[in-house]
Amino acid sequence: MQKMLTREKSDYGRKVQEKAVIEKRQMALERRASEAREGRERRSSEAREAREAREREPEDAQPAVRVVTLQHGEHQDATLYRFEKGCYLQFSPGPTLLGRKVFLYTNYVVSDTQEEKGGEQAEFVRNQYYGLEWRRGDGAGAGEPLGAGLLLTDTDAYCELRLARAGSFHYYFVYDSPESRVGPQGSGWFHVAPTLRAGGEVLPLDAVMCQTVLSKCLGPLPRWERVLRVAKEAGYNMIHFTPVQELGASNSSYSIANQLRLNPRFSGDAGREATFADVENLVAKMRAEWKMLSICDVVLNHTANETAWLAAHPEATYNCHNCPHLRPAALLDALLARVSADVARGELEPAVPRRIDHNDHLEAIRQVVLTQRLPEARLHEMYMCNVDEIVQQFYYMARNKVPPVKAGGEVGRAELRLQPDPQFRRLRATVDLDLALQTYNIYRSECYDEEARLKRCCEELRRKLDALNEAAADAVRDQLRAALDNCVAGMRYHRLQADGPRVAEVSAKHPLVPRYFTYPCAVGSLQEMEAVVYGEAGRLVMAHNGWVMDADPLQDFAARDQAGRVYLRRELIAWGDSVKLRYGDKPEDSPFLWAHMREYVELTAEVFDGLRLDNCHSTPLHVAEYMLDCARNVKPDLYVVAELFTNSDHVDNIFVNRLGITSLIREALSAWDSHEQGRLVHRFGGRAVGAFLRAPRRPARAAVAHAMLLDLTHDNPSPLDKRSVFDMLPSAALVAMACCATGSTRGYDELVPHHVHVVDETRLYAEWGDADGEGRVGPAAGMLAARKALNALHVELAAAGYTQVYVDQMDADVVAVTRHEPRSRRSVILVAFTAFSPPDPTSAGRHVKPLRFEGQLEEIILEASIRHQDHRNSGRPFQPPSAFSKHAQYINGLSEYEVAVRTGVSLAQSGVFAGERREGPHTVLEFRALAPGSVVALRVAPRAPQAAALAALRRAAPAAAAPDALGLAPALAELDLADFNTLLYCCDAEERERGAGGVYDVPGHGPLVYAGLQGVMSLLDEVRAGDDLGHPLCDNLRAGDWLLEYQWRRLEAEPRLAAAAARLRDAMRPLAELPRFLVPAYFDALIRAAHAAVTRAALARLGAWARGDSFVRALALTSVQLAAAVPSAPLPPPSPALPPPRPTRSVTLSAGLPHFAVGYMRCWGRDTFIALRGIFLLTGRYQDARFHILGFAACLRHGLIPNLLDGGRNARYNCRDAVWWWLQSIKQYCTEAPQGYALLTEPVSRLFPKDDCEPAPPGAADQPLHDVMQEALDLHFQGLLFRERNAGRQIDAHMSDKGFNVQIGVDPETGFPFGGNDANCGTWMDKMGSSEAAGTRGKPATPRDGSAVELVALAYGVASWLAAQHRAARFPYPGVARRHRDGSLTAWTYAQWAERIRHNFERYFWVPPAPSAADLRPDLVHRRGIYKDSHGASRPWADYQLRCNFVVAMAIAPDLFDPKRAWLALDSVERLLLGPLGLKTLDPADWAYRGDYDNSNNSDDPSVAHGFNYHQGPEWVWPLGFYVRARLAFAHENGRYARTVAAAYSTLAPLVAEIRTSPWRGLPELTNAGGAPCPDSCRSQAWSSAAALEALHELELARRARPLTAD
Repeated sequence: MQKMLTREKSDYGRKVQEKAVIEKRQMALERRASEAREGRERRSSEAREAREAREREPEDAQPAVRVVTLQHGEHQDATLYRFEKGCYLQFSPGPTLLGRKVFLYTNYVVSDTQEEKGGEQAEFVRNQYYGLEWRRGDGAGAGEPLGAGLLLTDTDAYCELRLARAGSFHYYFVYDSPESRVGPQGSGWFHVAPTLRAGGEVLPLDAVMCQTVLSKCLGPLPRWERVLRVAKEAGYNMIHFTPVQELGASNSSYSIANQLRLNPRFSGDAGREATFADVENLVAKMRAEWKMLSICDVVLNHTANETAWLAAHPEATYNCHNCPHLRPAALLDALLARVSADVARGELEPAVPRRIDHNDHLEAIRQVVLTQRLPEARLHEMYMCNVDEIVQQFYYMARNKVPPVKAGGEVGRAELRLQPDPQFRRLRATVDLDLALQTYNIYRSECYDEEARLKRCCEELRRKLDALNEAAADAVRDQLRAALDNCVAGMRYHRLQADGPRVAEVSAKHPLVPRYFTYPCAVGSLQEMEAVVYGEAGRLVMAHNGWVMDADPLQDFAARDQAGRVYLRRELIAWGDSVKLRYGDKPEDSPFLWAHMREYVELTAEVFDGLRLDNCHSTPLHVAEYMLDCARNVKPDLYVVAELFTNSDHVDNIFVNRLGITSLIREALSAWDSHEQGRLVHRFGGRAVGAFLRAPRRPARAAVAHAMLLDLTHDNPSPLDKRSVFDMLPSAALVAMACCATGSTRGYDELVPHHVHVVDETRLYAEWGDADGEGRVGPAAGMLAARKALNALHVELAAAGYTQVYVDQMDADVVAVTRHEPRSRRSVILVAFTAFSPPDPTSAGRHVKPLRFEGQLEEIILEASIRHQDHRNSGRPFQPPSAFSKHAQYINGLSEYEVAVRTGVSLAQSGVFAGERREGPHTVLEFRALAPGSVVALRVAPRAPQAAALAALRRAAPAAAAPDALGLAPALAELDLADFNTLLYCCDAEERERGAGGVYDVPGHGPLVYAGLQGVMSLLDEVRAGDDLGHPLCDNLRAGDWLLEYQWRRLEAEPRLAAAAARLRDAMRPLAELPRFLVPAYFDALIRAAHAAVTRAALARLGAWARGDSFVRALALTSVQLAAAVPSAPLPPPSPALPPPRPTRSVTLSAGLPHFAVGYMRCWGRDTFIALRGIFLLTGRYQDARFHILGFAACLRHGLIPNLLDGGRNARYNCRDAVWWWLQSIKQYCTEAPQGYALLTEPVSRLFPKDDCEPAPPGAADQPLHDVMQEALDLHFQGLLFRERNAGRQIDAHMSDKGFNVQIGVDPETGFPFGGNDANCGTWMDKMGSSEAAGTRGKPATPRDGSAVELVALAYGVASWLAAQHRAARFPYPGVARRHRDGSLTAWTYAQWAERIRHNFERYFWVPPAPSAADLRPDLVHRRGIYKDSHGASRPWADYQLRCNFVVAMAIAPDLFDPKRAWLALDSVERLLLGPLGLKTLDPADWAYRGDYDNSNNSDDPSVAHGFNYHQGPEWVWPLGFYVRARLAFAHENGRYARTVAAAYSTLAPLVAEIRTSPWRGLPELTNAGGAPCPDSCRSQAWSSAAALEALHELELARRARPLTAD
């Protein structure tokens, strides 16, 4: 190392660098001229190819679009998205981003388009980000621009990139402002693969076949072409060169002495020094003429000990001057080196001889080091303090500081600790003296003078310091014992173990342990070494590099925060010939090193087509990022390869994302048996055979890193060391079948039986030529011919698109790999008989079960086998290798084996197959006795009927993307929405009522949720997302045609649906002819096409607003889902006088599925009219709304409409709120439907003209609707108490006798409607207790008698509206009147009634935030700043419970509320009641709160038994929509409008995720606490969807009325 300080060496190094720079510039000039020429030719060729490709494509072909969904708080650093150039990448907001103004940024160079820049690209700057513009529309470059920062109100917006640049790119998003201080709220990476070109042709990544060569073994440059031709003739299309630079003294391929100089060994004897330009000329020739690419290693982590520039730039290393934390480890290294030298000289004999060949010798070494050398070194002193000095400092400081009276040691005071000396000098650790003074300089009552006190304080501190020193010494001793254990373990492996090199000699070449540091001088005494380490020469005491087993690859093991632990404990597998490089955090930290290594990397990138990043897992990520960015700016389509030893896909993906690694090297040799080898082939590429067809626009899927699977890597031992020679051919064949890049190492194909070592090998590779010549190999050598056939097959499979893979473990040794092409549906099957263990030498093969496949045999592509060449004479075809003799000059392989290869073999001439037979659609090939090491590959094609069926089915593939791929439009043209309900939905009960057998039951999975298309579509969406071909649904489809036939057979009996059934039958007929493994994929394609067509047609029958964004469409489809013609649940027949349009059949609205599907439980008055606006009016189904209003009007009785309709004749009149919701719906219909006010005069055929009469026939008692409405209101104003008909168990098994008594009325003082009693529950919170064990039977959980808050609001809204309609002459009645017992009348106009309610509402319902005189019952107040749930309840405390009902009242009648008070109350709701999907029905702090509903609970707990807590805490979904509307109603008056609009969308966002993922494609009735699924809930509830639709509609109207800045 001292020689590097001479001027001559320094000048030489500078000259070499200058020469390399000049050479690089000249190469760049020549390349630019050549590239410009080639670029013009290539662009012309590309344009021609593009035109030809467009001509070949169908007219409706669509560009590939991949969609990455952004979610709040999702940072996907370890998620890998891989894309190809030309793909459109769209970023779509997930539901969690709704309601947020989002700015999205990426460091992808947005201006990149190859066409615009003539092939050149702008420089990529990693930290330069570009804002992306949001769009809406069809995508793929055609969307409508919306601006950079967008308030996201739906998930249909997107940002888009057309990918044209290779590399890995980052994106992130922020909220509210581009300069948001909060930081990224989500981020991730995407990877764009480079385009590889060789000989003017594109080389697909999966077609790469790479052979590694040790560059030093190529010899002088003039012979390289002949040497590398061996790879060409073997069919490889890429060469991986180990570093071609000048190597260090060890001659290790990875210990580079000069990064900017070509290895002088390549210059030959001609006197001319070879240059990088010479290498570039050769690889350019390989690329152009051989169509072979090249990659070369770059080594960034270390440099050879002999590197000239180290002396001038020691700051570029981890040395004992800039990293003093390494000093103890450096001294330990010197100590161990001295012990090794002493053993080598025999100074420790006889205890430790010069040859270590027994375990006793290791133990003797341990004792010498442990008992003699380590105690002499006293390394623990570097972590200890000088007690006397610190105590003396303490003494002088304490004398001048008055101690506190209170004793020390208070709770919370920090503990005194040793602080290591930054320079790690002996006994120079310190402590915090201020803390020491606080702790030990204290008043001491036992001391009578100051000196005594100080002495006592110093004694206490001394005891503490001694204890700290002892603890530090113990910790260091533990570290040193661990170091000694590691040293002994290393010596045992290298000198004694059978699997190690077993080198007994101890010498300078073979020291006891590897050196961890390089010194500028010979190892002397410990004192001399310490002087070097701590002196100026410490700059040249440099740490070696290496690797640490099981270490975190993201941590720098030599960094200061690691405290030198790895070096001190001797945990490093050190490379003693190389110094670890220290870059720091940025180029300014080590300017020379960054500039020098950049020059090196750019030079390598200019010469070669790609880089292999050596020791990638230990390369600082920021360094590798910088260097690879520089390399890609030199060569944009750089192919980057790396090998990671992280044992974690998570960590692998971080490296791949950050560095843009194209392919990760994977080793087939890591497999321990054939099963594991097959698993590796399956894992590292390709989808499963028969995978689902994919649409051009689809979600981006997280991927595993693209692999380069090698049968042998250059740093691994020969396969013969782990397996047998007879496994080399089948393992190579299995690797060749992998759907990824593949490769091998020079020597494998020549059957070299030993490791061609990167350090020790000095011989040369043989050249291509006459195999009989010395140093030459020909086609017959080793397995070169077989490799050529396998490589040709690999390229063909990749180029032809055989992208699907199936691996079949036929038995313990035999593996079959299928590669499948998803367009032609051809397959290639390769069967390999592995031989991990040496086979019986005399084996003649054995029986293997027949090969069975669907389709027909087209050809046997190849048959290959490996045998001992003397097998004909010896009868021992599998004889193991005899003693091997290495050639002195050339790397040679086994010559005693022959590899037979035959291609294009007919079945009759096959040496593998005895014959074939047909079993239905299957072909069965019988094997002859199959020998170990055998390989056979064959091509399979569909039979003629299968091919015809496939041709017929291609229209249904997503690539066709036709609006009506199945031609269903004519069959759907005359259908109404009830028909679409049958086509798409029908739960089990509904399907059975149709006379069918119920929904389809998938064996092993269970019944589908719907009989219609949505039932199977929901399950297919789940299965398709993961390509889960092992799902029971796929098993069922492969097993038979039952599910196929079910799709149309359930429809054919209905005349209206017969045409659709026939079309589905015809579309699915070809499926029966397919190979069964393809049925799931094409069935899915057909169902998707059918579902899309039917859904599109159904939406077309809804109103324009219902066809809006995707969330609105999903909600609107619940209108089709829940409204059906169910014979057991009709509406009452309309009046014969009803003007057209008249109903052709009775469609009724289900309250929810699946519990309320048929019969008397289907149609509920309350649910119908809470849902009517959202389900019918906003979706444009005005006639269905009209029929429901008139149908329920026909049933009016006792001033009420039915709770349970049951056709009207058996209706129950036990709810007080349904009539008010009915009246509200009439108001909504009149104001929103076309000619809506005409409804008021339409005839209603009364079923019960009088309360006590029998049902009347249609037309017998017609009244205009306004008369029916007036009757209801008059009866309420009059007041009524009645008993339900047939009261008793026959109509309600649980209600008490009192509960059948129903009361309604209007309070004459307040105008509030009231009613009910404590034995019934007349509002939507209608749970009646039913548990005998818990004593709740007949007891309502929530009577809500008195005046319920939402009913008061409904009454106000109706009265106000009717007052206006009377003034407008649309409603004939001015108001209501009550006749008293004395015959007198009390009459109110509707305006007076409304005003009375408004005047009293705040007085009786508002609970002020602080106690005041306005409190009616302060003793019952639990929460303040809220509105009461009711007024005048029989249980007074119930009035004051915080529930979600006043939110409903706010949305219905905001005029009743003071805006400021309302906002305060809504804040309480948000804080206390708001859940993910709904609102809690009770304050969590209430004594009765129970958040989880379980109707099957059979305990004796009265609060939950039989689901008693139905409305006592579970979170109901429908009030959430009213909450959003209430917020919106008061936002402007409270100055919160913009924020409220955004928050409203955010509040609704979880519903988006729910409706998309629920197999029912609806919103649930309720959830348990915290949004947890409730098993007893309806999965799709009408009022849940309706309320969400209303909220979305109100938001849209509000934004039109008051546009936001973001709009």
